[in-house]
Amino acid sequence: MLDIREWKHVFKLDPERSISDEALERVCCSGTHAVMVGGSTGVTFENTVDLLSRIRRFSVPCVLEISHAEAIVPGFDYYFIPMVLNSRDPQWIVGQHREALRDYGALIDWSQVVPQGYVVLNEDSAVGRLTGAEAPLDVKDMLAYARLADKLLRLPIVYMEYSGRFGDMEWVRRTRDVLQASQLVYGGGIDGLEKARQAAANADTIVVGNTIYTDLERALETVQVLEDV
Repeated sequence: MLDIREWKHVFKLDPERSISDEALERVCCSGTHAVMVGGSTGVTFENTVDLLSRIRRFSVPCVLEISHAEAIVPGFDYYFIPMVLNSRDPQWIVGQHREALRDYGALIDWSQVVPQGYVVLNEDSAVGRLTGAEAPLDVKDMLAYARLADKLLRLPIVYMEYSGRFGDMEWVRRTRDVLQASQLVYGGGIDGLEKARQAAANADTIVVGNTIYTDLERALETVQVLEDV
């Protein structure tokens, strides 16, 4: 299994959304470097367990991006912990994390845990509304968050989340340029190979999610970016 830092392409599946067995097989056997499971709303222990059990029929690495402590399911290869750096509510930065650690801290296998410095750039998205995110005013704001994550917090991942909207690739490029240790992950609006290539040229890792449910063929085409590496 590739080290996380070598991942260039990741598919993201939402436990609340339906996907057929055939479509799931095509996603998991596409050649993507990993499958991430997560969503902003409607994520439960039950639907997460169900999706994990279906993905585990295949050999692809599987990651749970944790949004709710009650939906933490054992059996994933890694657990990504978002810290929403631009949230107006400290619950989404450290509050919920502290509560989870009170209950589960002694049980955690820290070798599987990967914290993310999350920056939500689409306030009108489900994750933007849920977390009360205040989108960066300009690229200098974004670079400040990147340096905060990279240098002050020393987080292994900075995640630029445009959530359904294709982002400003100049912002993405400049963000990657200032990062020295953190890996830059980009997600949002990748609806085909052309945008996948644009994003992959400016970020370390791209995440493709919504297009799986709206146009599976175009989603699967995005894996071709791995041939460009």
